[in-house]
Amino acid sequence: MRSWRKLVAIATVTLTLGALGACSAERSDDAGGDGSAAPGDTLIGIAMPTRSLERWNNDGAHLESLLQDEGFKTSLQYADNKVDQQITQIQNMINEGADVLVIASIDGTALGPVLQTAADAGIRILAYDRLINDTPNVDYYATFDNELVGTLQGQYIEEQLGLKDGATGPFNIEMFAGSPDDNNARFFFKGAFDVLKPYLDSGVLVSPSGKVPADLDGWTQIGIQGWESARAQSEMENRLNSFYQDKQVDVVLSPNDSLALGIAQALAGAGYTVGQDWPLLTGQDADVANVRNILAGQQSMTVWKDTRTLGDQVAKMVTQIVNGETVDVNDTTSYDNGVKVVPSFLLKPQVVTKDDVQSVLVDSGFLKASDVGL
Repeated sequence: MRSWRKLVAIATVTLTLGALGACSAERSDDAGGDGSAAPGDTLIGIAMPTRSLERWNNDGAHLESLLQDEGFKTSLQYADNKVDQQITQIQNMINEGADVLVIASIDGTALGPVLQTAADAGIRILAYDRLINDTPNVDYYATFDNELVGTLQGQYIEEQLGLKDGATGPFNIEMFAGSPDDNNARFFFKGAFDVLKPYLDSGVLVSPSGKVPADLDGWTQIGIQGWESARAQSEMENRLNSFYQDKQVDVVLSPNDSLALGIAQALAGAGYTVGQDWPLLTGQDADVANVRNILAGQQSMTVWKDTRTLGDQVAKMVTQIVNGETVDVNDTTSYDNGVKVVPSFLLKPQVVTKDDVQSVLVDSGFLKASDVGL
């Protein structure tokens, strides 16, 4: 594998990068060539965004374990949500002789130059869960159907409030979006916004704070930088203090569990009580603290993306790249990164409520019953 990578790097002197960068799921001349390289000679770099969110710790450890089980050497790095740090880590992986890079980016638009360096060295790049934008040097993308995540959140709100059945409300809603530098955040918000916008337009859903974008392009105006719980808590506290002195929140659209955790803390601090006036609150990721909140009635649902299956799929794709095999994809139209449509593999998420925690999360082995108080 390493010898193949070096040959490609030399070949770039005489061959155009366009020939290398023309990604296709049908390519058979991928990294590894004839597949003769020993796995132990193959280094896979894994760049994760942060340790501050539970899911990235789980994702990184699971993927690293799978790749090591295949006999690959790995370099797993977390970047503390600092873009410059992630760029430095990726450059170090290149310098170490990585053959494939798996990258969950912090800022999907900031990696162009370092990925050009990787491409010049013949290194293949697989975007993990977050699309990398504005560069031709992304060979594959693996993720969940991110728009469906938001759709499921919107449909849950629609169902629980009886909106499809003609409920007229008006219901007070507060809407949050994810980190503006995360490409996935737009997809999450779009899915929910498409479901809820007709009810916002008709006045069945109203937002006393006014923090609802006029259209999808305005989603970043309500985005929470870095997906930080503390920022979400502060924002929710400001809205409650400023706009809800004589009103009650009926529903909060939170795109993920980290934000939901902060929002729940703000609601509790403002005196909202489970079983009396606690609003609907959405989430995503099935983090332990949030599952506990779901069981306690402080969060209504989470959209679960079994990240073990994502790791399984990425490990399979890495192995296919290394062996020069056709790489599995199931979507070649949806993910345009501004330069190219990146061949992708999409996995399906699912809704988890209080009634599903045991059967879906615990029985599958994703969580231990003792972790969530069952």
